[in-house]
Amino acid sequence: MILNYIRGNVLLSYKERFKYFLKERNLKYTPERKEIIEAIVKLQKHFDAEDIYKQLRKQKSNVSLATIYRTIPLLIDSGLIIETLHCRDKVLYERIYNKKHHDHLVCINCGKIIEFYNGEVEKLQDEICRKYQFVATEHRLGIKGYCKECQDKLNIKNNNSKEKNKRDIKHDS
Repeated sequence: MILNYIRGNVLLSYKERFKYFLKERNLKYTPERKEIIEAIVKLQKHFDAEDIYKQLRKQKSNVSLATIYRTIPLLIDSGLIIETLHCRDKVLYERIYNKKHHDHLVCINCGKIIEFYNGEVEKLQDEICRKYQFVATEHRLGIKGYCKECQDKLNIKNNNSKEKNKRDIKHDS
């Protein structure tokens, strides 16, 4: 699994990037850290520390949950994962190394996460930063609400339609 972290024309994998990151900080690439990286690479969705722990158990690993929690900040600092969302009393992470930027819609009923990219949103953020002479280093957009399935299940009306908003504006005038 070769990814695009370039250091002197060498493409490095997740493991190699993490090894390099740790070495730069005089930290060890322990067997436990190796197993955690392997587990994260296998996780294809957003995950929390418990998901990493479950994946490690599938791999017949004995890495403790405490070790996972201690390793997560290193994985974030190395640029391999990011704390993405707080959903249903959990902190969710996702792999960001070699992954394009995107934002999230999060269903507060079932926990479904929909990833999306919108160039207009990105452009608006850039314009706002220019207006306020602000240099952005990151942003996260997470919109919480109800997915289509949960709207139907819970009989929730979609109040986001333009026609309804137009009627409300005319009525309030």
